Amino acid sequence: MEIQVNAFIGVVRECLAEDIPSVTRIYAHYVLHSLATFEIEPPDAVEMERRWRNRVEKGFPYLLAERDGEVTGYAYAGPYRTRPAYRYTVENSVYVRSDCVGQGIGRRLMEALIDDCGRRGFRQMIAVIGDSENHASLNLHEALGFFPAGVLRSVGFKFGRWVDSVSLQRPLSAGDREPPA
Repeated sequence: MEIQVNAFIGVVRECLAEDIPSVTRIYAHYVLHSLATFEIEPPDAVEMERRWRNRVEKGFPYLLAERDGEVTGYAYAGPYRTRPAYRYTVENSVYVRSDCVGQGIGRRLMEALIDDCGRRGFRQMIAVIGDSENHASLNLHEALGFFPAGVLRSVGFKFGRWVDSVSLQRPLSAGDREPPA
């Protein structure tokens, strides 16, 4: 799958094994400098490739934004929970290279991810946002049809402070209007 966007955003396509070093660098920035993830130590490329394989081998989308041959961001979906009744619900993640934030890349990645998950038969998407002050991520998700589902107060401790976890939810395709195929 490759979706041509515009020259400024580039293309959105499936992530490949050779993209993992770029994905690893993007994620490391967020681990070290933000509350978008509650990880403390950045995983290495071997671990990131293991995570990527785990998603794609189980039928979940893992997308990448690329402009002029350079990776500018990525987004993926995975299981919300592992018990069988949750099998139609996914949790999303999206990360944009720090020097590319605010250029519409995250939005385009999320639009493609939402479409892809709907085509795969998933019915609900959950976003778990680290930090209730992460307005960029909260605003992005709300602009794409996510609605508040709850706040877990002070469940993480990073950078010397307690951090909330905010849950948002969005129906995919037919949502809960009909049973799954």
